[in-house]
Amino acid sequence: MALVSDRCDSRAEATDVIAPDGRVTVAVITRDRSAEMLRTLDALTALPERPPVIVVDNSSDDATLRVLRGHPSAARVVRPRRNTGALGRNIAVLRARTPYVAFSDDDSWWSPGALRKAADLLDAHPRLGLLAARTLVGPDRYEDPINAVLAASPLPCAPDLPGRPVLGFLACACVVRRDAFLGAGGYHPLLFFGGEETLLAYDLAADGWGVTYEPSLTARHHPEPGGRGGRSHLLLRNEVLTLLLRRPLPVALRAVARLVTAASAGEPGARLALREVLARLPAALARREALPPDVESAARLLDGRPCAEGRGAP
Repeated sequence: MALVSDRCDSRAEATDVIAPDGRVTVAVITRDRSAEMLRTLDALTALPERPPVIVVDNSSDDATLRVLRGHPSAARVVRPRRNTGALGRNIAVLRARTPYVAFSDDDSWWSPGALRKAADLLDAHPRLGLLAARTLVGPDRYEDPINAVLAASPLPCAPDLPGRPVLGFLACACVVRRDAFLGAGGYHPLLFFGGEETLLAYDLAADGWGVTYEPSLTARHHPEPGGRGGRSHLLLRNEVLTLLLRRPLPVALRAVARLVTAASAGEPGARLALREVLARLPAALARREALPPDVESAARLLDGRPCAEGRGAP
């Protein structure tokens, strides 16, 4: 019953804006969540912008595939031969034919008019590479904790950018300039999934692109109650790998030492995270690229600030 209510609610919102807008493709990754995928496709189809939708199906079950193939949205479906995790977003961006790409997961979508406004902002600000949106959670639309973290970013405002400069975002609630995303390499293969946003924000900023939080853009997120289990070690692992890949070695090694201490104390997920960091350590060191001084200074300004559920520094 809640599913029907949410789908009707999405259509009701769409009356505020009428004309379609073809500047933004919506990229969705999914895996084994047919009911959630149906709700998301319904909501995206109801958007007044009528965006093209590309779904990367990360080795889902047959039920999800039936939803994707039977839905009237005419979404383009890409089925890699294996689970690509967050890298599925890279696949979708490569196939997009619009200048901008918005990301959704199979449990998230965009509010009517948000994609149009994002495209207007990206059109008006040529240095803007990524817009992070305000995220409202569940049918009650409560504020995701990351909104407050991003809004409180201490990074100084830039005169040629809208919103609040940040070095983090929520992956299912952002819009990117396609050329900037591809130029930065997209999501990094070493991280695969979990807390992958900070590294992309670093790399966009290192290329000279602006990354900002714009609360006038709204994304909706309906995670399953309790969330998906088994992610704590991924967030711990990828936080350390991100530092090893981009930050000065003393900063990265202190993070490794903290992880060793956590593993010794038996903290949940820490031992597995440490094993996976050590397994990836040679690759991380081989792919190290130090941040430019201005981006490193910004990252240092953010060090120690809260990260909402491991989603990256503000």
